[in-house]
Amino acid sequence: MTWFMVSVVVVVAAAGLLRWRRPAWYWLTFGVIVATVRVLVRYASVMDACGLTVPPSRWRLALARVANRPVPESRVPRILRLRPTRTGLVLRLKLRPGQDAFDVSAATDRLRHSFGMYGVTSREVRSGVVEVRMTGYDVLKQVQMPAKTDTRPMRVPVALREDGSVHYRDYRAVPHGLTLGATESGKSVYQRNLVAGLAPMDVALVGIDCKQGVELFPLARRFSALADNPDTALELLEALVSHMEEVYQLIRAEQRISVAVPDAEIAADIWDLPDDIRPVPVVVLVDEVAELALFASKEEEKRRDRIITALVRLAQLGRAAGIYLEICGQRFGSELGKGITMLRAQLTGRTAHRVNDETSANMAFGDISPDAVLAAIQIPAETRGIAIAGDSTGGWHRIRAPHTSLRQAVNLCNKYADRTPDVPALAAYRPAAAELPSARVPLSKTAPATA
Repeated sequence: MTWFMVSVVVVVAAAGLLRWRRPAWYWLTFGVIVATVRVLVRYASVMDACGLTVPPSRWRLALARVANRPVPESRVPRILRLRPTRTGLVLRLKLRPGQDAFDVSAATDRLRHSFGMYGVTSREVRSGVVEVRMTGYDVLKQVQMPAKTDTRPMRVPVALREDGSVHYRDYRAVPHGLTLGATESGKSVYQRNLVAGLAPMDVALVGIDCKQGVELFPLARRFSALADNPDTALELLEALVSHMEEVYQLIRAEQRISVAVPDAEIAADIWDLPDDIRPVPVVVLVDEVAELALFASKEEEKRRDRIITALVRLAQLGRAAGIYLEICGQRFGSELGKGITMLRAQLTGRTAHRVNDETSANMAFGDISPDAVLAAIQIPAETRGIAIAGDSTGGWHRIRAPHTSLRQAVNLCNKYADRTPDVPALAAYRPAAAELPSARVPLSKTAPATA
């Protein structure tokens, strides 16, 4: 055996080992070259087999008849750009006359098999131009966020999409969001990533955790206000409504609608105000909305109605005042009482983890995308963290947040504790920074010894 053959065997063995143990490394070293060559060589035949070609134009047929030449072949979409990425390939195509972006979208599964890729998705960039994103391996199996992300104020990366791109939670574009998921579906990890992404920013975090604070109170040093029971939650929400009204009064006072001021400088929300007087934006995280909507007596029903009314007011009016809602729960249906569907209609961003029934998926996506409902109910129980993210436009993506332990989230919140803003309207609900239990709380009483 020559040294050349030995080298080939070693390279093939190394490629096989990398593909099995480290698919990301395999893609960056071997896979991207093989996939690029495969796409370029098979492109014309694959497009023809997938029905993504158009017959030659009349003038080309006429020219062939006049010149006594063979009939020209069908034309395929023109490749504008082929760009390798850390997870796959991005193919930008110029469609031929008569083709539609839906034709490419309908053929993505056939393209995946033909090009030997793990996944293929498409989106329309502009009229006549379609971008096809192909992934070379399962990027959601072990989520690795890129080192550089397009992070902006009120825009945080929280998960990775199945096409390899980063999923952002942009509060200025999508002010309010709803996150659904069954027990042990990864909903808490998604929430931790959200808090970890917001921690370094100039934003006030407000938490409502009616599970006696077990989810959010460990992160208390970065929160401006916290509530761990429905009674405190009601007071906190009504304080937020009062704070919202004060912000609107500030905007009115600084609106600058004089004819001497250019139209572009007229203020309509807090982001139009100068930096020195702009109120700090507020993100409200509700850990389990059902605990705020359930009641067992007349007094609790009155409290529940006031809570839902305050949430609806914040959802309807809070965006211009810089108040954003992030509501989590296992179910969010009309059985929670009046006002719930009205609140749900205001929550534009929808994220659904694994759910126990189709009805729960319909609560998130039934009014915007039937395909997203089908994708949500197909999430297997053993893949925690995988979710379907959609919005009111009908578009949706399969995402998965990187695993963040509670300890990691606590360390980040402690690191940026100095960035916790003081909101005067919420000062009464700010958790004590050094509040720790003095002793262990027994879960049961010890029975006295009997002879």
